[in-house]
Amino acid sequence: MWKTLTMFGLGHCSTCQKAQAALQEHGWSVDFRDVARDPLSDTERATLVEEFGDKIVNRASLTWRAMSDQERAADPVRMMADKPSVMKRPAIVAGDLRLLGWTANVKRALDVPV
Repeated sequence: MWKTLTMFGLGHCSTCQKAQAALQEHGWSVDFRDVARDPLSDTERATLVEEFGDKIVNRASLTWRAMSDQERAADPVRMMADKPSVMKRPAIVAGDLRLLGWTANVKRALDVPV
């Protein structure tokens, strides 16, 4: 069975690269969207915030740590527009599944060996 998903991330992100390769190896067709090269619209960013909540903002990232308190207080939709690399990645949309990161739980949910 051929399965399709959409992955949002950064082309230079090693985690996104590993996730994409593993998914393709296990039968997934991955529609990858580099959010820095092909920015998301306000509506698309708002949808991600609605689906993932505040977890969509990667508070462990170098980008987040370099931001001022004022920048950190911004609305996540605006924040991801100004600094796409603050988005937790990969963000995966597969049918009804909404998955964030490339953890063992995400791999299990997508039938990728841990």
